[in-house]
Amino acid sequence: MPKASEIKKNAAIEFNGNAYFVKDIERSVPQGRAGGSLYRMRMYNVATGQKVDETFKDSDMLNLADVMRRQVMFSYSDGDEYVFMDNEDYSQYSLNKDKIEEEVLFFNESTQGLQVVLLDDAPVALELPAHVELEIVETDPSIKGGSATARTKPATMTTGLVIQVPEHISTGDVVKINVEEKKFMGRGEAK
Repeated sequence: MPKASEIKKNAAIEFNGNAYFVKDIERSVPQGRAGGSLYRMRMYNVATGQKVDETFKDSDMLNLADVMRRQVMFSYSDGDEYVFMDNEDYSQYSLNKDKIEEEVLFFNESTQGLQVVLLDDAPVALELPAHVELEIVETDPSIKGGSATARTKPATMTTGLVIQVPEHISTGDVVKINVEEKKFMGRGEAK
């Protein structure tokens, strides 16, 4: 059983009899308190998606939820259902668009490192890798002589995600994107 201070983002914990994903953690040190820090965690119920904000002392003991993660590849979408195939046993997992609304912007058929999170053998969430590579489908023309540290411009990816990229990047380029910060990291591998 880890302490609250040992919990990281995207961990699955048990709280009030339910499993929750920790999506954000804010650490604060109140003035005049003998003792430690407080950890305010924004959590989402694994089964229902309900958001809960809860504050824990650094010494509070928390139970990790019993979830499984399986490496998958995106297969296809059927209406609002997104279907993923297990990389090892080829079983299929289906997730509704409502559950993975934000994640949909960061993957396509070639994205590696996706994981489906299972609770009692049922798919409940999708975890993304730390960074992904996507192709730009629309951006202003590149500017000759624009440096990598110069001004930026908006670029739309094949998935609909819009990020800021340096002026020298052009339509058709593949770029590496930090998923958590939604920021440009550099050019990706040519497809």
